Amino acid sequence: MLPTTILVDEAPRCVVRPTDSKALNRFIRNGRSFLLGARPDGTISHRPAEADELTKWRDALALHEACGGNEDDYFGVPL
Repeated sequence: MLPTTILVDEAPRCVVRPTDSKALNRFIRNGRSFLLGARPDGTISHRPAEADELTKWRDALALHEACGGNEDDYFGVPL
């Protein structure tokens, strides 16, 4: 899948690149408390990452790879 922005109440929260829609849904379900934080009644949605969000995701991936990681182990970055 392409990098995807997770939104909380329509505000960008993080950019992730799940392997498939099942992984995306699992991340949203398991990360619900982290994603909502102080807004337990908020709504979570997702959309394809925009250019500036994609740049942040690529920069974080480059840092991950510089530290010896590989792209397969990298999932995403908070915004």
